[in-house]
Amino acid sequence: MTSLTGPGLALPEGFLMGASTSAHQVEGNNVSSDWWAIENRPGTFVAERSGDAADSFHRWPEDMDLLAGLGFNAYRFGIEWARVEPERGQISRAAVAHYRAMVRGALERGLTPVVTLHHFTSPRWFSALGGWASPGSADLFASYARVATEILLPGVRHVATINEPNMIALMHSLIRGAGLAADGATTPADGEHPGVTLDPGSVEPDAGVEQALIRAHRAATAVLKAADPTLQVGWTVANQAYQAEPGAAEAMAAYARPREDVYLEAAREDDWIGVQAYTRHRIGTDGPLPVPEGVPTTLTGWEVYPEALGEAVRHTAGVVGPGVPVLVTENGIATADDEQRIAYTTVALASLASALRDGIDVRGYLHWSALDNYEWGSYRPTFGLIAVDAETFARTPKPSAAWLGSLARAGRIPDAPGSGDPDGRPAAGAARVRAAG
Repeated sequence: MTSLTGPGLALPEGFLMGASTSAHQVEGNNVSSDWWAIENRPGTFVAERSGDAADSFHRWPEDMDLLAGLGFNAYRFGIEWARVEPERGQISRAAVAHYRAMVRGALERGLTPVVTLHHFTSPRWFSALGGWASPGSADLFASYARVATEILLPGVRHVATINEPNMIALMHSLIRGAGLAADGATTPADGEHPGVTLDPGSVEPDAGVEQALIRAHRAATAVLKAADPTLQVGWTVANQAYQAEPGAAEAMAAYARPREDVYLEAAREDDWIGVQAYTRHRIGTDGPLPVPEGVPTTLTGWEVYPEALGEAVRHTAGVVGPGVPVLVTENGIATADDEQRIAYTTVALASLASALRDGIDVRGYLHWSALDNYEWGSYRPTFGLIAVDAETFARTPKPSAAWLGSLARAGRIPDAPGSGDPDGRPAAGAARVRAAG
């Protein structure tokens, strides 16, 4: 049970407070993956290559030391399929040992590992077969999950099979629309990139890929549960916090279902569901509306709207039903202004506290992201609690890291804007973001 005594909201026992990363975005040199191929092909639409990323493949002990020292009790990180199985049927025992060491390292530091098996990137060989659209994709993913149990067990309790499958279905359409095969090869006969603008609002998610992802999720879940029935298995969904303009409720529902709700419905028999919310999307009778002029935006161009977290949690809980707990696996803001990060997160956490007070079963909050990292084409959008020097890879925790870590240590989150510190002092800049939102 939660408590309302004292400043802020006391969190339930066992509540996870930490931060998240994904393998490709922080490890570096993920050379066997399809996204590495796309980044490095001539004429690619990708502005910056991932390269060494944050070199977390080698520096993960330092990353975990920092998170534990800041006061966090959980860390979400990924296993990279392309490292574990660089060629079909060829398992890298070194990669298995590497990720197993990460699991042990998290546990030794008092960090609950939340492990993601697939975070956007796949092995080149898998994508060359057609990726998720290939007939055997579910079986291939389940085979990888079977190997992953050697990494997860014993010690891991929370496993995410696939990160944001709704975005994967959209990306499939975007990449094909850009004239690229999923393994990074061009599909036009002349080999020239057609110059298509990659705008998610301009395409429909691939329905075939949608169903393939659901099959793969269920197949992997069955493998994981067979290995250890106590494993808590789910997946994470990109929550858009859709808001209908007057008269657009039906249009919004029709737009939202293939982009979000179908994946939430597929989680109704899971052990938990991951919520990943950053901003809202307004829907008119003719579809999505642009961010209004003059509204504060982030480095990714998204509207600054921290209340999206509470709205997404409430919507998710309403779709999946009361038997599936919610775990916030991503929430954050792309900004170079760390005071704005504290302010945004203060309001986001207050919206989460409101959902908790109303009885929604939320089991944790994992901030995106632990590190400034590679944001799928650019290093410019900085989401991290910890800065990373691009040349030396030196890690420097930001004030937001100390602030959020102090909340984790105290076991309390703001339940009203301005109650962001454990001792009741207002978080810096909270009023400014509240007005902006």
